[in-house]
Amino acid sequence: MTSSRSSDARLDRAGTLDGMRRMAPLCLFVVAFGLAFGVAAVQRGLSELETLLMSALVFAGASQFAALELWGPEIPLVALVASTFAINARHLLMGASLYPWLRGLPPRQRYLSVGLMSDSNWAMAADDYRRGVSNVGMLVGGGLALWLAWLLGTLLGVVFGGGITEPERYGLDVIMGCFLLSMLVGGARSLTMLIPWSVAAMAAIAAMYWLPPHSHVIVGALAGGLVGLWLPIERERHKEART
Repeated sequence: MTSSRSSDARLDRAGTLDGMRRMAPLCLFVVAFGLAFGVAAVQRGLSELETLLMSALVFAGASQFAALELWGPEIPLVALVASTFAINARHLLMGASLYPWLRGLPPRQRYLSVGLMSDSNWAMAADDYRRGVSNVGMLVGGGLALWLAWLLGTLLGVVFGGGITEPERYGLDVIMGCFLLSMLVGGARSLTMLIPWSVAAMAAIAAMYWLPPHSHVIVGALAGGLVGLWLPIERERHKEART
């Protein structure tokens, strides 16, 4: 069944516009997220052009916030690259999960689709794939909508960032935390998922106190990821023991 769905996969204008329409309600939150980034970037010393270019070319909210934490007169390049990879490593699995669906597309369309992939449009596109939808417009259209909303939010943050001297007064300092919390709550409905998240949080906090500066993002991501890999193996062992 997977092979038939992948061979019938298509991407057209109607599907792309439908994906943009379906993603529109979530774009309001992305605008707020982008505004917070724009404000933070300006206050960290980035120019307006640098901030807008980062959002346009990188298009990775969590990684961009992590980069701001490392920004300064001397940028630790190794830590910056490692942190970005650790945060975005999930895209390797996200892309692989949709490969049977996308492999029937021409290479140009296939790479465009995954180039615009983020958490929200991937989740909705994955649901389309499970339901047997052949049009991959949700991935592309949803990604375009999110990208435009992210740019708009960043632009608003750049324009008004200089006048916002106390971001915490408007709650902009907690948007990143709320975004990560929404990923946790909106993920798999299983108490076991709290284990890797808790380990990642405790490891990051410990790294902030006892390890070199800026290493907490890498340590937390690796610790949580390793525990997340261990959980399925442990569940299989329990199944085998019961049988």
